[in-house]
Amino acid sequence: MKLLIPLFFVVCFGFNCSAQKVFSVQYANQADVKVFVVDYENQADLKVYKVKYANQAGKNDGKWFFTDYENQAKKTIYYVDYQNQADLKIFFVEYENQAGWKNKSKQHLMY
Repeated sequence: MKLLIPLFFVVCFGFNCSAQKVFSVQYANQADVKVFVVDYENQADLKVYKVKYANQAGKNDGKWFFTDYENQAKKTIYYVDYQNQADLKIFFVEYENQAGWKNKSKQHLMY
């Protein structure tokens, strides 16, 4: 019985440990991924939904939580000024169920 309680918590809450937490850096050379925010959904590689809490973030499905500190993030991003400078093109969506990859060949960038 003593083993069941900790096992329950690991199973229920352990999956959020690798959430898609991102931090926006000030300089391109500090970033893991350079992103460009496109104007239209059909131009994006990834549709991103900003979640309010870290435990709501997805693993690599477009649900991002923006951390306050770089050391809390799994990935660091830098917003570039031009589309041709970007590794990844994103579009911010209004609803959680709209988030996801449109170009799965770029999915490795956020692992």
